[in-house]
Amino acid sequence: MRKAQAKKLPLAPDSRFNDKLVTRFVNNIMWEGKKSIAFTIFYDAIDKVSKITGEDGYEVWKKALSNVTPAVEVRSRRIGGATFQIPTEVRLDRKISLSIKWIVRYSRERNGRTMADKLANELVAASKGEGAAFKKKEDTHRMAEANKAFSHFRV
Repeated sequence: MRKAQAKKLPLAPDSRFNDKLVTRFVNNIMWEGKKSIAFTIFYDAIDKVSKITGEDGYEVWKKALSNVTPAVEVRSRRIGGATFQIPTEVRLDRKISLSIKWIVRYSRERNGRTMADKLANELVAASKGEGAAFKKKEDTHRMAEANKAFSHFRV
């Protein structure tokens, strides 16, 4: 039998927006435990977003996150020697994790001078319903729709 599941450690809210989700986002940006640098990157990106759009950068970031958040995904399952892609609904905490990971990943892959620039551009694109992270969500939904016939195999 497996051991008990590890407890989730509570996150401290960030200093500027007093939001735990910001801390969670920054933890995904962070490399090699350099959290202060990750916070600097995030805050710079938010400032650049507000400069680009003329709106509140924090609100644009929240809109970008909600636009990239997936509702369904496909999971592989072996049934009788064949592997099926079975569409399943995504749990709330996984939805948030996926959207954060996609935004950070596609920000890194973007062209730009600094990570803050790349992140700002990806956030603006995602808030408008464009960009690679939004496309990833659309592709995920399309895959689930295409494999809807196998939804009766759901566990």
